[in-house]
Amino acid sequence: MLKVKALRENRGLTQEFLARQAGISRSFLCELETGTKKPSYDTLIKLAAALGVRVSELIDESEGRPEARIG
Repeated sequence: MLKVKALRENRGLTQEFLARQAGISRSFLCELETGTKKPSYDTLIKLAAALGVRVSELIDESEGRPEARIG
């Protein structure tokens, strides 16, 4: 699972603002936050840059689910 929503909310950002900064649609960001869709590595890089974090910080590996891992 991605930690995008928690990181976004901790920074006080709206979905619209983060989506614009990352160059993705707000609806796609919503799907990423809810786990409905999975991002490409390129999208992870854009989100990490927009949030000011490393890509590894976007990924919650504590759940241990294979789909939450990159690579």
